[in-house]
This record gives sequence, C-alpha cells and structure tokens, in this order.
Amino acid sequence: MIPAMVPFRLADPDGQKDILGTTIMQRPAQPEEVAGAVPFLASDEASYMTGSEMVVDGGYTAQ
Repeated sequence: MIPAMVPFRLADPDGQKDILGTTIMQRPAQPEEVAGAVPFLASDEASYMTGSEMVVDGGYTAQ
C-alpha cells in the first residue's frame, strides 16, 4: 500500500499548502481512512492480488 498524506507527513506548513493544493480532497488523510484498506488487503478477498499497488492518497496521484 502506498502511504497517504497523513498529517505527520506534512509537518512543514509551506509544504503542506503546496501538496494539499494539488490533492483532490484538499486535506490530509486521517489515520482511520488509510487503515481501512488494511483489513481488505489482509483478507481472503484480496488473495488473488499480487504485485499490485493500492493507492490511498486523496486523489493526489490522479492529477
């Protein structure tokens, strides 16, 4: 899983403004939003996933 931009990764106010300005959601992720993907990846429903990337980034990479 590719980490999202949770608040602790955006400690610099200028960097935070620049990054969040290019994110569709316009806010950092909350830890529970990122953590929600983990049970799926650990479940039998994801048993056929190999070599995949699950991006949970609020739309940052969609730009």
